[in-house]
Amino acid sequence: MAQATEETREVGRAGAEPARMKANYPPMVNKKGKLEVTVRGLRRRRWTDLYHRLLTLSWGGFLMVWIVVYLSANLFFATLFWLDRGGLSGARPGSFEDAFFFSVQTLGTIGYGVIAPKSHFANALVAVESFFSFGVSALSTGLIFARVSRPTARVIFSRHAVVTPVNGVPTLMFRAANERMNQVLEAEVTVTLARSLTTLEGVTYRAFQTLALKRSRSPFFALSWSVMHPVDETSPLFGQTLESLIAAKAEVVVVLAGVDETLAQRIYARHSYLPHDIVWERRFADILQVEDDGRAVVDFGLFHDLHD
Repeated sequence: MAQATEETREVGRAGAEPARMKANYPPMVNKKGKLEVTVRGLRRRRWTDLYHRLLTLSWGGFLMVWIVVYLSANLFFATLFWLDRGGLSGARPGSFEDAFFFSVQTLGTIGYGVIAPKSHFANALVAVESFFSFGVSALSTGLIFARVSRPTARVIFSRHAVVTPVNGVPTLMFRAANERMNQVLEAEVTVTLARSLTTLEGVTYRAFQTLALKRSRSPFFALSWSVMHPVDETSPLFGQTLESLIAAKAEVVVVLAGVDETLAQRIYARHSYLPHDIVWERRFADILQVEDDGRAVVDFGLFHDLHD
């Protein structure tokens, strides 16, 4: 293990000054809980896995795709209607605009009755477009429902983790809070130290070591949860310094899971702390206060605050 320097003392021993060095590598998990990993050499099956891609697109990207599909379909059918000169009664001769808006009415099963198919080709084309509209409507409804009904967590994590004595034992601690303030049942949290290690053969690999917690499960998680890991002799963090953690490209990865009582579905939240996100010899401000009338008040305005 790396020995402590005068500027930075070891984690798990005498206290250290707040970290001033910053890690010069990106986190594996960003502050929004998204995986920040660049993948190369993997053949992505974009078309065979189209359903998954449509579910994972941003709402802006999803709407853009759907607008392109909608306009493309109407332009395609409008062109066919326009080529069948005289096939639409009530349409201006040679008007692509009338053909386009008739396609819009047909695709949307609106049918104002001003323009109607007259030729055999136009009637057959209406039948094809109507059949196509059933599939498009069913697909769009299913995708939108699947996107809206996906369970999501509204969990916030403290900006910093701290290492502070708890009953005389240096303890890594951070906070999590449920923004919805409903019950997350059978909540559980896992904390993993990810870092680069080198074997005796000189092979460097990415190691993931689970950090033992004082309380990793809770029957319900409604407001705030202080997650604590004792940094004793059995901890992978024991004796580590800020410099050694940065040199090993260390990252503390947090995964919190539970069943949302409102959605009745399992939800997940992720977060990570880089070495410079960990502050030594500081404590979190107390967010639980008691009013004069005896009522308990949780002040989330102090959620990220630290003090000596």
